[in-house]
Amino acid sequence: MDAVHVGGAQDPVVAGGGPAARGGTRLGRPPLTERRKAATRLDIAHAAVRLFADRGVAATTAEEIATAAGISQRTLWRYTSSKELCVRPLLTYALDVVTSLMRSWPRDRPLVRAVVGDSASLPASATDTGALRDLVLLTRTEPGLRAVWLQVHRDAEAVFAEVIAERTGRSADDLAPRVQATVLNGALRVAVEQWAGGADPQPSELPRTIARALEIAQPGLPG
Repeated sequence: MDAVHVGGAQDPVVAGGGPAARGGTRLGRPPLTERRKAATRLDIAHAAVRLFADRGVAATTAEEIATAAGISQRTLWRYTSSKELCVRPLLTYALDVVTSLMRSWPRDRPLVRAVVGDSASLPASATDTGALRDLVLLTRTEPGLRAVWLQVHRDAEAVFAEVIAERTGRSADDLAPRVQATVLNGALRVAVEQWAGGADPQPSELPRTIARALEIAQPGLPG
């Protein structure tokens, strides 16, 4: 692994919902500086995935990722703390947007519809399905990327539990919202993995696969 810039730990919040998705206190469009930082993170993520897919993680240097992203290596370390974490924004963006929509979703409508509706309408620039597919496939053979993929979903699971608890009047530590968050999170993760591993995964198939997975998981999800 390349050297880690100690003072440049990555902000785990990427875009879309960002701090609003986790704290639930700020809504609307993020400030321009945050949008620019989010765009830079996505540029880094796309550059890293292209290089990882072409030559593998071990053979890719941080300097090569920075050059491909059009930034200096010093700037790269301000956005991430390891090569593997460069890809995190590509995975967290959609989950952050889904979380933000779940928080504002009407309580008289099934929560699952917030997720299905969002998966069908995420901005194409934020959900480059080609890069997403390459990255998810890489998680099968690259342990470092697999760890990032699983950690992203573990982090999302805790936020999902908070959202479900808010909607149902429970504590996020109660068993029911935690189990329901696990069901929701698992359905999303497996759906993306199923889609990425298909023989010819078309972009339009991703929301359909997610919708099908959530339909299967519906009995274990809150209304």
